[in-house]
Amino acid sequence: MNWYEKLSEYFPVEEMKSKDHIEALLSEQGDIYHKDESSNHVLMYVEFDEFLFIDYLFVSGKTRGQGLGNKLLDKLKDKRKPIILEVEPVDEDDHDTEKRLRFYKRAGFKHARSIGYRRRSLATNEVNTMEILYWSPNEETEEDILEHMKRTYETIHTYKDKQWYGRSYLNADEVLKLREEEHDNILDDL
Repeated sequence: MNWYEKLSEYFPVEEMKSKDHIEALLSEQGDIYHKDESSNHVLMYVEFDEFLFIDYLFVSGKTRGQGLGNKLLDKLKDKRKPIILEVEPVDEDDHDTEKRLRFYKRAGFKHARSIGYRRRSLATNEVNTMEILYWSPNEETEEDILEHMKRTYETIHTYKDKQWYGRSYLNADEVLKLREEEHDNILDDL
């Protein structure tokens, strides 16, 4: 199975970029968009000067629980920059959602409770609510995390979106907002 098939089988369709989109990011934005893979993992991430964004992290079922995911995160943490990622809220019908949150909580990630993130999937036309998690070697504010997410959204998620999907995503200010009230911490009950 190639890297894209692994990601497509693991991540929901509404979270997946098209293969053409990802390949264009790798070739046309290769100075910031990176792929790290082996037979047991696929890590797609963005590295800006100020922060990192994990686009996809897949560890094969046969090697989960053996520390590979932590080694990959540690490699990114060694860069001493904030790390940001998107995660779906716990879904009672999908036990992997809770496992993923536990993994990131153990790895020291925090929930950006003040950031609202609602994006319409161009694949399914349904609105997705996602949560933002982050790890930082410094005291990063959630306002900083929001600005980093907007930059990622504009540079990576919507990169040539009309070309790949036939229409454009909403702009970053419509998708990513500071909530009027902080959301419950999704990591508290794990």
